[in-house]
Amino acid sequence: MPFPYKKDITGGELVAEYAPIIKGKTILTTGVSPNSLGARYVETLAAAQPKLLILAGRDLAKVNQTAEAINKAHPDVKTKVLQLDLSSFASARKAAAEVNSWDDVPAIDVLMNNAGIMAVEYKICEDGYESQLTCNHLSHFLFTNLILDKVLASELKRIVNVSSGGHWFSGIRYADLNYDGGKTYEKWNAYGQSKTANILFSIGLAKRFGDRGVLAYSLNPGAIITNLGAHLDFAPGGDLEVLARVSRMTGSPFGWEQEKEMLTHEQGIATHVFASFDPVLKEHNGAYLLEKAQVADYYVDTVSPHAISEIEAKKLWDLSVKAVGL
Repeated sequence: MPFPYKKDITGGELVAEYAPIIKGKTILTTGVSPNSLGARYVETLAAAQPKLLILAGRDLAKVNQTAEAINKAHPDVKTKVLQLDLSSFASARKAAAEVNSWDDVPAIDVLMNNAGIMAVEYKICEDGYESQLTCNHLSHFLFTNLILDKVLASELKRIVNVSSGGHWFSGIRYADLNYDGGKTYEKWNAYGQSKTANILFSIGLAKRFGDRGVLAYSLNPGAIITNLGAHLDFAPGGDLEVLARVSRMTGSPFGWEQEKEMLTHEQGIATHVFASFDPVLKEHNGAYLLEKAQVADYYVDTVSPHAISEIEAKKLWDLSVKAVGL
């Protein structure tokens, strides 16, 4: 069910449209280092005079760069920085405890779980799980649940998990989450597992907390060049060719596109803004959203069935609770 936005809609245009809703709100965003979609999202939101932008990330020096850019352009908009290393459950717990201790922040209107890693070499994090699943899903799952009371205290009660079309590459590998110590590891497959988890997590949130007003969404921002892929090898025979091969092997529709349209950062954050503030989305709780501010049509090749099953969502929720020790 597409929304009637023009083809090249930008985040800035949607911020202007939703300005009365954004004004006075508190938004917490993970992954806001310079040249990221998270940074562009918060910098664009600042024009609509939110009450507070909470900026979370592993590297506080980079987070502070984004905070300084906001403060320079919009000195009337308050910011707070929060250290959050998603490779560590202890860091997620510490960051959540800090947020919960802020008496001057009684509510969080939008929680934008934007941070992530993509197609990295095999690594097991300190808590015993593969790094992409840990950083992209499990730590966000833990952090979100620990600060949920702040979201429930808000007016909007929105939680957004940034996924990807790469979710096609894998469902949840319940029998082999850690890729048999690396023996079965394929970095795009592992990325796909974590991005499927983002979609299922949103379904789980909507299912469990929708009756208390929580609205949860996942999204695919589109193909955009950001620092997320700075480590990739773009030479012939490199990561892009591997990506194309994995896409075809897993049946992803993107593997058969002749040419993928690349979006600008401004176009890329349009769906971030749409998910955060569009009033009509109340009718689509738990939905997966597409680039250029669209609601995915589950009956065409925009989302894999393994990512939208309520059975899978429940299985992942139970797995995640056990994994993070909630």
